[in-house]
Parts: sequence; structure tokens; C-alpha cells
Amino acid sequence: MWKIKKLDDLSVPEFYAILKLRIDTFVVAQNRIYHELDEIDKEALHIFFISEQKNEVLAYARVFDKEDHISFGRIVTSEKVRGQGYGAKIVEKIMALCDKKWSNIPIEIEAQEQVVKFYEKFGFKKVGHPFIFAGSPHVEMRYTYDKS
Repeated sequence: MWKIKKLDDLSVPEFYAILKLRIDTFVVAQNRIYHELDEIDKEALHIFFISEQKNEVLAYARVFDKEDHISFGRIVTSEKVRGQGYGAKIVEKIMALCDKKWSNIPIEIEAQEQVVKFYEKFGFKKVGHPFIFAGSPHVEMRYTYDKS
């Protein structure tokens, strides 16, 4: 079941399942030592697909307002469902949410270089030069609503 919630609205089991997936992926599997939980989590909208039977989060992202643009990040899918379209589905959910809540405000993200082509399929364009974050190459990308 897909859900969109603020941090204060997450149940303890949902919060635990989200953090488990994020830490298992971004800290353990990708061997990145940094604070996975940060201040953005307090303000973000958390979008996730949770298996109700096992109370396991299979896909997750967070979306947040940066005043002059919207951003999203921490997009992750469980190893169990990778290659099954959950990544594309969560980006579709993000884009629909942004269109509904922040229509016409540009979206800017910091994408890992290996997923640039994935985001380009949704209309994102590279801006700026590659940079290193937490030991891996990233690039800034921007989506601007077509005003025509």
C-alpha cells in the first residue's frame, strides 16, 4: 500500500521500517558513513510502499520544500523488489505530489551519477558539474514545468 505522511504521522513500526531500509541501503550496502537521519526528515513528506502483511517498506522517498524549489531524495527500493518498477513508480508518485502541492515550482535533486539517465526519462536535466557526496559522484538535476 502506498502512503504519504509527515514524520509526526508515521507509526513507530512504519518509522522503524523506513529507517531500516535507508540504513541497510545507504549506510551498510553502499558503505557510507554519515548521519542517515537529519533535520530534513522533520519537514519532509515521506512517500513509501509498505507490505502490510510483513510491515516491511519496499520503496521509499522523501520530498521537501527548499523555498525557491522542491527537492526529493533518499529514493530507495528493497533488494526484494528491485527491477520490478518500484523506482519508476515512486518517481511518478513524487511528480504527481509536486504537481498537486507545488505546481509550477521547479524541482532540483542531487542524483548519483549512475541514475542520471533514469531521471532524464522523467524530464530532469543535468545542471552544474559532478561533485562528490559521501564518497560517490553526484550531479545536480532540475525539472522545470513546461509553461506552454
